[in-house]
Amino acid sequence: MRVPIIFFICLLMLSNNNTIGQTLTAGRKVVVLDAGHGGIDSGTVSEDGLQEKDVVLDIVRQMKDWNKSLLESKYDIYLTRNSDTLISLDDRTKLVKHIKPDVFISLHCNHISDSNIKGVEVYTYDNNELSEMYAQTILNKLNQNLSFMTKEPKRGNFQVLRETNNYCSAILIEIGYLSNSDESIYFEDLENRKALALAILMAI
Repeated sequence: MRVPIIFFICLLMLSNNNTIGQTLTAGRKVVVLDAGHGGIDSGTVSEDGLQEKDVVLDIVRQMKDWNKSLLESKYDIYLTRNSDTLISLDDRTKLVKHIKPDVFISLHCNHISDSNIKGVEVYTYDNNELSEMYAQTILNKLNQNLSFMTKEPKRGNFQVLRETNNYCSAILIEIGYLSNSDESIYFEDLENRKALALAILMAI
């Protein structure tokens, strides 16, 4: 997986994108970012020992940092976990029901026995039009800006989607496969995770 000069490209696109500018000035969006797994639940693990829980936690933290440094805190961003702790699925969904954000994004890494499989997958619970728009926009950004292999949005009966769907737009992102050596090596690099975080934030 190759990485373009992402920061220059993203900054240029951000400054030239009128739609994003109109959205930000219309009112502050509330976003809940859910880093999957945590604590004793590592999630999937690459051959080199890279753990899903660490990758996704770093990415949501980077999204929050980009929101502050680049967008001057235009979004109110809440994290379901901000450290290496295990938060139950019930508690994650309770937070969303309490806050009622504009969008809920649950972040994960994928794993499969076939190490050749790679790419990003985004799931929604049902045919919620706005959720599907978020899903497709994120896929487009990751493909265009970072050359990620992407697939069409899918439906998934995940608890964090099923129980938050009536409160906000809700999506679950499988950002890539730790079982694929190219993608796991990509996720090991801090600058790559920063680029990924920025691309997802821009898509919002």
